[in-house]
Amino acid sequence: MDYRVILINQLKLLPYFSKKDILALSRQFGIKAETVATYVSRSLARKDIISLRNGMYVTTDFYNRHAGDISYTFYLANVLRSPSYVSSWSALQYYNLATEAIGTVTSVTTKHTSAHNNKAGSFAYQSIKKDLFSSFTAVNGKFNFFIASPAKALFDLVYLKTNHFRWINFKTVVGLVEDLRVDIDEMEIKERDSFYALVKKYLK
Repeated sequence: MDYRVILINQLKLLPYFSKKDILALSRQFGIKAETVATYVSRSLARKDIISLRNGMYVTTDFYNRHAGDISYTFYLANVLRSPSYVSSWSALQYYNLATEAIGTVTSVTTKHTSAHNNKAGSFAYQSIKKDLFSSFTAVNGKFNFFIASPAKALFDLVYLKTNHFRWINFKTVVGLVEDLRVDIDEMEIKERDSFYALVKKYLK
């Protein structure tokens, strides 16, 4: 009996899995931990599974079936770094407010700034203060994910780009939004008002 194939068939139902998940599953079949480590190495070499980051994987079968689904990409962005939510350029693109395509999935986190590059894409995380880790919502569907509101996505972008609003004023922020080629005029009025209110609140 090829237990490696059995494990792969069980794991391909999952949007991602960890070594802990593999060990829990392998215990059902009485497979030793050392053998599991060998299975993981062989499966990576055979490209049956894809490494998302150290200790986190997805089967190639599952990834290929969902690679074109933006909700899956954003879902992965959330789980690769937790807590986090999609924001900045990626969220603005999601709301059709950014005029230029950005390949990297951008998120904010309360943890330190980091990045992950894998077959699923490039994922960038910028650190933000806990009191600013807010104004995001859960999008529920095939894959659930957290994403900033339009106002907060733009705020996060400007706030981080200006190094936390250092040495700038409100007029500078307005000009910067124009330079960034963000379609703020297409943003709902309440979101626009929310953005300007946040800027005024946190400008020093």
